[in-house]
Amino acid sequence: MSRFGSLCCLLKSFSMSQPSLPLDLSGLSIPQRVQLVEQIWDSIVDEEQAFELTSAQKKELETRIAAHRAAPNRGQSWEAVKQELLGE
Repeated sequence: MSRFGSLCCLLKSFSMSQPSLPLDLSGLSIPQRVQLVEQIWDSIVDEEQAFELTSAQKKELETRIAAHRAAPNRGQSWEAVKQELLGE
């Protein structure tokens, strides 16, 4: 699952457990909301030492690393994906 796919699952589970977001984001454009999500994600990554991966997540990472090593030129860069998502 991609970074955005994981994030989408997280947001869906959050919306199922919470009736609404703690902030009103309706005034933000989609690119602004994507940027906000990136900032939130980066803040989580900054505290990665407090975040423990499950064994299933570790296995998935190992699988993806092995796939990348087998075909390093396959796929797109983060910048290309970001430009596509933001319509730039």
